[in-house]
Amino acid sequence: MTDRAGVLKRSLIFSGLNADDLAALSELAAGRSFHEGEYVFWEGDPPTHFYVVASGRVKVLKHSSLGKEFVVAFFGPGEVFGEVAVFEDRPYPASAQAVSDTVALGIGRDRFLAFLAGHPEVSLRIINMLGGRLRDAQGRLNALAGERAEQRVARTLLMLSSRLGPGLPFTRQDIADMSGTTIETTIRVMSRMKKAGIIRSGRGRTDILDDGRLKALGESSPG
Repeated sequence: MTDRAGVLKRSLIFSGLNADDLAALSELAAGRSFHEGEYVFWEGDPPTHFYVVASGRVKVLKHSSLGKEFVVAFFGPGEVFGEVAVFEDRPYPASAQAVSDTVALGIGRDRFLAFLAGHPEVSLRIINMLGGRLRDAQGRLNALAGERAEQRVARTLLMLSSRLGPGLPFTRQDIADMSGTTIETTIRVMSRMKKAGIIRSGRGRTDILDDGRLKALGESSPG
């Protein structure tokens, strides 16, 4: 990690810092590598660090008492995760796992809070970011409560494509977890979409072929 300042600059909450402040913050950050499937932290661990993704992708997930996995969010290069627990000084509310080989910058809680004391504008950016995540989470909960499986899958695909583009490197199990549906239901829904020419999927990848029709499915009402 020779360009820690460059990685931090890509992050929304640190993008407004000048070169000197970025250099100072980068001195607090340590690069860590994670293999695909390796956990960055577990739900319930003490909140010692938060992370900025340098390369690769991380998913944040919760496990039910029955062992079922529910994916809360995915984070890619330049995005921050684990910060809520750090700022609240409470155990991590969910686990974080590398989806692919990943490099992330870890920033320790105590040293970062000392940095914030001299950079109140960063605190404001963090507050705004957390508010946006809370709204997104509430929207997803509302969707899971009232939408049909087809709508859930369509909205999940639309959300992912808005961030990553039309080519999505996720398995059907990933999409099922994010949609709050079973893998069997997701396979049936995506098979219908594939037959209709809306998507193309296979080998852990889904491509959006008809964004307009996918939006119509996401907005459709029962019947």
